[in-house]
Amino acid sequence: MKVHSFSHVAITVADFNRTVRFYNDVFGAPVVGVNCNHDPERLRTFFGVQSAAPELKIGWIRVPGGATIEVFEFRPTGPGQEVQWNRPGLTHLSFNVRGTARWHDYLIGKGVEILTVPEQSPKGHTFFFVKDPDGNLIELIDNGHMRPVLKWLGPLGGRVFRHTLYRKYYRQNW
Repeated sequence: MKVHSFSHVAITVADFNRTVRFYNDVFGAPVVGVNCNHDPERLRTFFGVQSAAPELKIGWIRVPGGATIEVFEFRPTGPGQEVQWNRPGLTHLSFNVRGTARWHDYLIGKGVEILTVPEQSPKGHTFFFVKDPDGNLIELIDNGHMRPVLKWLGPLGGRVFRHTLYRKYYRQNW
């Protein structure tokens, strides 16, 4: 058994409309669906929202290339949390781009909170980090020289790496 593809990542936000505008205006990712009709009892039991009258707005933002960001806005809203890299859990989402320096300049012009300048990894790709309006971390990465490998090798590359360079990760008894 194996998965077919990556589907979506979900984020909880303080202001649904602000988030939708941000991802559309900055990244060209439009909202493709919204649902505001939820059973309050399910919000209390499944999602754990403790309120006499909980509310939820869920939307789906389509990212160019195919994946989706699922956006949750709960009422009442709990406090946000800063990312702690060494704590288990999700830390960021990442967009493939071309030209991280150009993207960096573009995002500065859009007033996006920039955390790092573009830098080159030891493997040769360039990347930098920004925050969305709720503080969710977004990495912009240009795989540069790896684009042909990622595009053409795809599953074959995974099979080759699984049996060669990274085989030690697949030979463990969990």
